[in-house]
Amino acid sequence: MKIQLLSDLHLESESFEPLPLPDAELLVLAGDIDSSWHGYERFADWPVPVLVVAGNHEFDGREITQAWPAFRGHCARFGLTLLERESVVLSTRSGSRVRFVGSVRWCDFDAFGPAGRERALRAGAYFQRVMAATIDGAPFDAAAVRREAQVCRAWLSATLQEPPAGRWDRTVAITHFAPSLRSADPRYGPLPSTASFCNADDELLPHVTTWLHGHLHCRHDYRVVHPDGRVTRVVSQARGLGAKGECEGFDAGLVVEA
Repeated sequence: MKIQLLSDLHLESESFEPLPLPDAELLVLAGDIDSSWHGYERFADWPVPVLVVAGNHEFDGREITQAWPAFRGHCARFGLTLLERESVVLSTRSGSRVRFVGSVRWCDFDAFGPAGRERALRAGAYFQRVMAATIDGAPFDAAAVRREAQVCRAWLSATLQEPPAGRWDRTVAITHFAPSLRSADPRYGPLPSTASFCNADDELLPHVTTWLHGHLHCRHDYRVVHPDGRVTRVVSQARGLGAKGECEGFDAGLVVEA
């Protein structure tokens, strides 16, 4: 399937006009499109189906438990399909069936293993203060993010191991947070804060042919070869912030074959 992939547009502050690509069969929005949610209106009446996975900034200053149903309704209003611990099977123009498995997949701060968790949690506390969200009325702090992340991880692991039983031909995962340290931003190197952007979901990669993500304000397109010979392609098409020069090299015309 030919996929137009966009993430981290930050339309609440950035000037960017997304346009449909003529070859695309599907548009995937992998989070941090607009923290105000207003930018999602631009994708109404899109010529192909649109799948959405929320980013962390979609919850800025919000109560998580209230924001989820409100955001789902907002997406539905414009004909967009939100995936949060959900999957959908779509048919390609050639007739094959692709299962899309989606979740924000919050970070569990275990990217560097249990030994690095405490340092990662301390580093992550900064990002959660900036996010200023709550969950059940309490601060959505790093510990709360980890709890949500563990629920996402358990769902992904169970779902990705389901046998296709003739229902789909291949699986594509969509998350906002990255599935591997291979997707770390090369500008910063391996820091405790990297665990706020990347998870260690490498053992899940063999269950998908393609993994699409966002969150890091840089682009990635790499292949992971597994011991049994299977290959997983990991792609991020984040635009990032113009003031920081992160848009340099962004290709608005990229189509991902998945």
